[in-house]
Amino acid sequence: MKKSAPWPSMKRDLVAILRGLRPENALAVADVLVEAGFEAIEIPLNSPDPFKSIEMVAKKFGDTILVGAGTVLTAGDVDRLHDAGGRLLVSPNIDTEVMARACTHAMVTMPGVLTPTEALAAVAAGASGLKFFPASVLGPAGIAAISPVLPKGTVIGAVGGVSDLDFAAYAKYGIRVFGLGSSLFRPDMDISDIARRAKKTVSAWDAVYTRSIEV
Repeated sequence: MKKSAPWPSMKRDLVAILRGLRPENALAVADVLVEAGFEAIEIPLNSPDPFKSIEMVAKKFGDTILVGAGTVLTAGDVDRLHDAGGRLLVSPNIDTEVMARACTHAMVTMPGVLTPTEALAAVAAGASGLKFFPASVLGPAGIAAISPVLPKGTVIGAVGGVSDLDFAAYAKYGIRVFGLGSSLFRPDMDISDIARRAKKTVSAWDAVYTRSIEV
């Protein structure tokens, strides 16, 4: 069975979810995120002209950060993502055809899961990591309760209803990968607000996880 590319080694396991991003704003938003310290950007496919935005961001930053799409639902979209230069595939569900195509393109994959059955199915499909979504439903303790049945070393991400204010609660259970959406970006925000939120998020992650490592 083919597997996805392994979850990459990043200084901070933070994925910026830019739902609603428009192509005319894509590079400006990506600029401030990368400057703040983000190393992964996800542009959901229910955004305006998403493949254009992905192509623009991947062309500029794809050699140094992980760029890709969220809400990927079909194998055809996987091919389009590959053609646009995207290497990250995030989905709200587990679709074996989507996963198989992503593995063919050696993409980093993070399908959405909520239950032990879904989590193990995603692992069996070769996922790089698991997106527990919506994380706010399970909470840190709920995700931690599922994790013992997963193979050792499985990358666990919390997405949905999570912000920089929640890092400390998740850190208690060893969870350090996050997808951040509206707490970081909304299409109506001006670039200075996005930059401020990005810097605040990175600082919050560093404060919690650098301290955890030192302790």
